[in-house]
Amino acid sequence: MRLSMPDPARRSFPAAPESVGRARTFADRTLASWGLEARADDIRLCVSELATNAVIHGSVPGQGFTLTVTAEYDAVCIEVRDASPRRIQLRHPTSIDTTGRGLHLVGALSDEWGVSELNAAGKAVWSRFNIAPAPKKAPC
Repeated sequence: MRLSMPDPARRSFPAAPESVGRARTFADRTLASWGLEARADDIRLCVSELATNAVIHGSVPGQGFTLTVTAEYDAVCIEVRDASPRRIQLRHPTSIDTTGRGLHLVGALSDEWGVSELNAAGKAVWSRFNIAPAPKKAPC
């Protein structure tokens, strides 16, 4: 028997620095309302990194970014969409560089991540976090 999952939670934010914290809070509250807090620290940090990238590198005048949090039977997925067609570039920072490590953190903390190009509509950067499957309910 498959348990029902909550509908994806989605919210749009303006391309502004304060939106990063608001996106993080949105994800945190969503996970808490679903009772899926086991990987909340990892998810919160990845939301911060992806939202920051959307604000800094994915900004299109007049458009922000959208965060979607999805619960699956054995995972939580986050997706950050922005309207910029600019491609994601995984950087290889030196020890003295002060930026360029965000996607490496996402790769280290999530179980899987990637980018979906949305043609003229921009891109979606996503990451997936495995969680223990929900316990099966005993038959009545």
